[in-house]
Amino acid sequence: MATLNLSSVLEHSARLTPDRIAITFGSEHLTYAELDARATELAAGLQASGIRAGDHVALSCPNLPFFPIAYFGILKAGAAVVPINVLLKPREIAYHLRDSNAKAVLAFEGTPELPIGEMVTAAAAEAGTPRVILMPRDLASLMRDDPAFHPPRREPADTAVILYTSGTTGHPKGAELTHANMVGNAITSYDMFRPAFGAADGPQATLITLPLFHSTAQTTQMNAGLYGGFRLVLLPRFEPAAVLDAFARERIGLWVAVPTMYWALLQHAKAAGTDLSAAAASLRLCASGGAPMPLAVLREFEQVFHVRILEGYGLSETAPVVAFNQLQRPSKPGTVGLPVFGVEVRCLDEHDRAVPAGERGEVVVRGPNVMKGYYANPDATAEAKRGGWFRTGDIGQIDADGYLSIVDRRKDMILRGGFNVYPREIEETLLTHPAVSLAAVIGIPDERLGEEIKAFVVLKPGQQVSTDELVAWARREMAAFKYPRVVELRDTLPMNASGKVLKRALR
Repeated sequence: MATLNLSSVLEHSARLTPDRIAITFGSEHLTYAELDARATELAAGLQASGIRAGDHVALSCPNLPFFPIAYFGILKAGAAVVPINVLLKPREIAYHLRDSNAKAVLAFEGTPELPIGEMVTAAAAEAGTPRVILMPRDLASLMRDDPAFHPPRREPADTAVILYTSGTTGHPKGAELTHANMVGNAITSYDMFRPAFGAADGPQATLITLPLFHSTAQTTQMNAGLYGGFRLVLLPRFEPAAVLDAFARERIGLWVAVPTMYWALLQHAKAAGTDLSAAAASLRLCASGGAPMPLAVLREFEQVFHVRILEGYGLSETAPVVAFNQLQRPSKPGTVGLPVFGVEVRCLDEHDRAVPAGERGEVVVRGPNVMKGYYANPDATAEAKRGGWFRTGDIGQIDADGYLSIVDRRKDMILRGGFNVYPREIEETLLTHPAVSLAAVIGIPDERLGEEIKAFVVLKPGQQVSTDELVAWARREMAAFKYPRVVELRDTLPMNASGKVLKRALR
């Protein structure tokens, strides 16, 4: 079997176009040669510090140049990257470190508003993770310019990235994605977007506002962009004014976002009376995922910015792209398009039989993008890949032209502003509050975010706590996208004969 490392997407362009700009962050720029060299120096330092091929190294960093340096440095050291959501709290981070058996964690030092390094250090102590490397503080002493360093051999089936995704059980699971999974999906993403850019346009710039710890930004923008020689323009957080400024200043050709970002950009432009001609001038293509795009938003954005938006579908377990509306075919708004290269999609009934075109069934996926399994969780792996197909848990339908629509989501899952939120995890955290006896969490409609999180809470006898106090407590205990903004106190919750809470009655 041929050797393959996900870091090859960077090394390929560093060989072909070493002097081309790879990363732009404000006034800071890194060429492909510089980015590749820094990642190699970090890899040599990690190896010298005891990291070995096959180890797992966590990474907690916003959209800063440190992220790709650390990401590819870990890969070049032969280790697997475990990206961690920077919004998680110490208890949540500790779970990821412990469950992934991370040998080390690289973390951005953070800011007073978001002290990432402080939280990761506390989590590492709780989880027993041997080493914390804070960026930039510890990098200078760790980096090694070692001519004798050679990246360890990795095979296509070896694990490259472990992406944590919650399940309906409430326990996050680590999807093990191989080098072949990640490289293949990156190249497929690049090939899918490439027809929008003529050869005369020259190197393209892609604006990354989605977090790089998430699979979409990692694959469709960072890895695909570096493979294709794009310039990655990084923004640590989404702010409409900053996005419009970057569109114009950096001459952005490609933007990938979630529907709420498109909505916010339009609302900001209308409220501020912004002239969008400069911002729209260089845009060639936009893509959307994470939630259904409202048809009115899609049409207005395409009209205002004179650009086509392609909607797609994917999951962490599928590296992530499964299907996309593509440039060579007309888009069908309301669908997520056609399966991408090499990927098969079916909709199955409760007896695992394919349903006819236009009928609903569970979406199942087979192809080179599907994870090899959930780390250290063979039972969950066997259930998810039953019969040789990855069971998404999503309900969809495929029309006569082969376009896939997602018509319902995993049971109980809440989709808040593009983030998957699983009620069981929130419920279990709420039950650790000394006054809480029972909790049930659902999603409620929200105009801006799609869904907001609501908790129904039954207190223990004799206990008193206000809804505001519960919200404030939850905010301290959970990531910002998880904690319930709405809490309703009840004496009882509706249940069936077996004692299961009837969430449909709450809805």
